[in-house]
Amino acid sequence: MFFLPLFDRLVSTRTPYVSWGILSACVIVFLWQLSLDSHTLRLVTLKYGIIPSVLFGHQSLPAELQFIHPYFSIITSMFLHGGWLHIASNMLYLWIFGDNIEASMGHFKFILFYIICGAAAAFAQSIIAPYSITPMIGASGGIAGILGAYIVLHPKAPIQVLMIILIFIRFISLPAWVVLGVWIGTQFAAAPVAFSDEGGVAYFAHIGGFIAGACLIPFFKRRELPLFGKFDPSTHQSDITTPITFREVKEQAKHKYAHRTLVRSEKNGSLPSFRKRRKGPWDI
Repeated sequence: MFFLPLFDRLVSTRTPYVSWGILSACVIVFLWQLSLDSHTLRLVTLKYGIIPSVLFGHQSLPAELQFIHPYFSIITSMFLHGGWLHIASNMLYLWIFGDNIEASMGHFKFILFYIICGAAAAFAQSIIAPYSITPMIGASGGIAGILGAYIVLHPKAPIQVLMIILIFIRFISLPAWVVLGVWIGTQFAAAPVAFSDEGGVAYFAHIGGFIAGACLIPFFKRRELPLFGKFDPSTHQSDITTPITFREVKEQAKHKYAHRTLVRSEKNGSLPSFRKRRKGPWDI
């Protein structure tokens, strides 16, 4: 069985400018990476990726690669990605879950939250192999923090997913605690791979970011926002786990994003107008 989250059904009352900015920056940087030859790309990864042995001061990069302080690589590494699947999965999760977490704490706090979760992820993976010279790149440490925060704030929120069971394909809503619980469960199950130090997926980074996000959200969220809250009142419990058609999926997506525009416009006192519209670096 495999399922892919498509969108959640919680309506955000704030425009997620920071989430959109991070997403746009990651895509732009990735397109730039695609324009580089393999040698230059390797140098970029070494310059701006996280290298545990360098981060902890056990080794140092050659002078020509010492462009930034090792601690700043925690931030720069979050805008680099190792391939199409890597960036696509990261940006999908950021798009789905970032808006509600950003709305829960405000734009500035969200930036700080994202960086702290990314740093926690980097150290979680680096502590496993402190003498490693394999660079780590990717945004999913910070994004894992968003997922950890989401499961604490909105565990019952309906997440529309594409479910594949052998040859059967279904569209179905599942509670966030199921979708994100399965995700973090697979990270723990696959974590032993991280001890090989041969590149691949930095599972301990995902785990560290997720735990950091879950622990930090009570201190970052707005006071009036309860933990373990219920899902949006415009949705219905009966929709959970009931397979639906692709047409219904499109209607739900249209409702979510149109309703977010409506809520935001009402809040601003204006009416909206709708239009149709391998060996290598660790992938965090």
